[in-house]
Amino acid sequence: MSQDDRSLDAPRRGDQGDDGPEPSAAGEATPAAAPPVTRGRRIRSGITVLLVLALSGLMFTASARLARNQDGRHPQNLTDLVQNEERRVESMTGQVVDLEAEVTALAQDLAPAELTPPEVVVNTGIVAGSVPVTGPGLSVTLDDAPPTQQSRSANVDDLVVHQQDLQDVINALWAGGAEAMTLQGQRVTPTTAFRCVGNVLNLHGRVFSPPYVVSAVGDTAALQASLDRSPAIGIYQEYVDAYGLGWKVEKSSSMNIPAFEGATDLRYARVPGEKDQA
Repeated sequence: MSQDDRSLDAPRRGDQGDDGPEPSAAGEATPAAAPPVTRGRRIRSGITVLLVLALSGLMFTASARLARNQDGRHPQNLTDLVQNEERRVESMTGQVVDLEAEVTALAQDLAPAELTPPEVVVNTGIVAGSVPVTGPGLSVTLDDAPPTQQSRSANVDDLVVHQQDLQDVINALWAGGAEAMTLQGQRVTPTTAFRCVGNVLNLHGRVFSPPYVVSAVGDTAALQASLDRSPAIGIYQEYVDAYGLGWKVEKSSSMNIPAFEGATDLRYARVPGEKDQA
């Protein structure tokens, strides 16, 4: 029963007058009789209890649903959101890789061997990044200048690795005859696109921080010569000497380049209302 019901049903002093209860025949005041519990009061009490139980049930149900919906898709801060989305991307990427491997195997079974020479299949897979590659090569590491680097003539842009610097290294290695390449361990293909925002690299839906490592399989002497004769890399070397940017080239007799893990379908803009052409 609510407090209002109790106040309405309780006896009031005004109902008995200002002089209190009438004295008995012996001259003593007799206590007032308690009001009888009527059927209406019992009904009101039952309805109140039912309403309280119903509201409690609704609250528990809403709380349960809210707790069930607070999974990894709805974190409370941006850091958790980024980490959860990265894990989701990795999981979906693994599924894509498995499906692409299955599609490749089925296509090889269906394609007539005499129409597609084996060397063509291998070379096409290497260029597309659909097969792993192993062989000699070298790795180039680029890094931001150390925090202790002080120079009155330098600004913030002079002390960090830029997107253009990574593109210059990748282009020089391709020009040197690289057969396959990775950036931060991710396979680089002809359709790979990456972007640097500040000193953060966005590549294949993932975020990386320096140092940045570019690895390439190929003739190590030719790859090194191509790096040495690149004018753009020569400018980067000047900043290495002036401001302490990181630069390191390491050769390897056996390097493993993994297959590309991602979607290979090309997507491009289309004029509104334009139909697809076969």
